[in-house]
Amino acid sequence: MSEDLRSELQEFLETLNIRWRCVEHPPVFTVEEMMPHLQGVGGAVTKNLFLKDKKKKNLWLVSVRHDRQVNLGDLAKKLGVGGGNLRFADEAAMLEKLKVGQGCATALALMFDKEASVKLVLDRDLVGGAYEMVYFHPMTNSASMGLRPDDLLHFLKETGHEPLLESFE
Repeated sequence: MSEDLRSELQEFLETLNIRWRCVEHPPVFTVEEMMPHLQGVGGAVTKNLFLKDKKKKNLWLVSVRHDRQVNLGDLAKKLGVGGGNLRFADEAAMLEKLKVGQGCATALALMFDKEASVKLVLDRDLVGGAYEMVYFHPMTNSASMGLRPDDLLHFLKETGHEPLLESFE
């Protein structure tokens, strides 16, 4: 199934005239497992967290540089959902909204969130101009796909997901 979704993603990127670069690797479930396969890619590698806020039940996808720490309490305050109210969303919600399961969370899956019900929080550093490419899983955790930061923003706009840019130090 993930290969079909990956093909659908690649076709969508082609319609937007977006070029990408893919690195194939064994299936990985953590950043630590992934990084040895992405040495020297010339870009920023991301980690992605699929979250929900306890009170309003909003869904959030947080995409940050792989080496950033994400303090959920601090992030909840920045997003105005109140400290302590952000939690990891369950896999069923991720499958329903993004068509991917655990270990495959990716901003590229937002193309399947047709109602734009998932809010994207994007590490400002990823699109700040310092990187040639930004890498995400292309619907499967057995590859990493690099897009130019401007192309990533174009993709997100076309899917109806205007990112909230935040700094993660």
